[in-house]
Amino acid sequence: MITFLLLLLLLLPLFLYIAAPQIRKILSRGVCTSTVQLPGKVAVVTGANTGIGKETAKELAQRGARVYLACRDVLKGELVAREIQTMTGNKQVLVRKLDLADTKSIRAFAKGFLAEEKHLHILINNAGVMMCPYTKTVDGFEMHMGVNHLGHFLLTHLLLEKLKESAPSRIVNVSSLAHHLGRIHFHDLQGEKFYNSGLAYCHSKLANILFTQELARRLKGSGITAYSVHPGTVKSELVRHSPFMKWMWWLFSFFIKTPQQGAQTSLYCAITEGLEVLSGHHFSDCSVAWVSAQARNETIARRLWDVSCDLLGIPID
Repeated sequence: MITFLLLLLLLLPLFLYIAAPQIRKILSRGVCTSTVQLPGKVAVVTGANTGIGKETAKELAQRGARVYLACRDVLKGELVAREIQTMTGNKQVLVRKLDLADTKSIRAFAKGFLAEEKHLHILINNAGVMMCPYTKTVDGFEMHMGVNHLGHFLLTHLLLEKLKESAPSRIVNVSSLAHHLGRIHFHDLQGEKFYNSGLAYCHSKLANILFTQELARRLKGSGITAYSVHPGTVKSELVRHSPFMKWMWWLFSFFIKTPQQGAQTSLYCAITEGLEVLSGHHFSDCSVAWVSAQARNETIARRLWDVSCDLLGIPID
């Protein structure tokens, strides 16, 4: 048995090398081919100082949009903003502080943005955390649920009127295929009774999809459309909390998308014309994708909305 495993480990790199061209072909599927230009449009991208968010912001800037990089690390954000400005020639790339683990920071960002901007056409809720040790946000929420779901829920709520005023406008929530393993445990939403870092991530990604569907239902006829996306398995800083996942990412690097490839579906949902009829749907590789039975449960989606409002002090309508 040990000999077999050693042989398998020795042959795996050879297999990956031989299969590399076909693997790259598969990963290159799902490219946003829209030629839409965005002069005069305003976009906010959370977590835009690295990975998928950075590539998404770069592409929006390339198309002429005024882009806000909403990120926790402002210094890193400024470096990225200058890089995007140099690459695209678009000087309208701005950095603003946003810590999704702190509702005061979220409210401060929204207040500053609303005072600064007359319009908002694209909101991409991209930032996230993955497989963190058990920790809580400033407001006492479990970190995955607090950042990945509740933080973006509050941000979207605070910017919603501006999005309505700027319609047609779009909201894109970055979720994951991992939502299939997720469950919404209303009796233990903060993971105080049981906690597993991998499952906590899955639960938060399911929440992203349920939020998107309920948001789309509530916004029907408003001129705002909402989409959730699975970007694919992407080489990024998201796995920084898990040595095992970093090792897996390295071992199967041929199967992992670049951040540029991972940004394609977010871009597709943000700018492709004629997508309004598919508001509320989930996308992967720039196509509508199947979601779990839990993710299709309208009762859970509505209850999660109400619970989220209660946790964040938002009036329930």
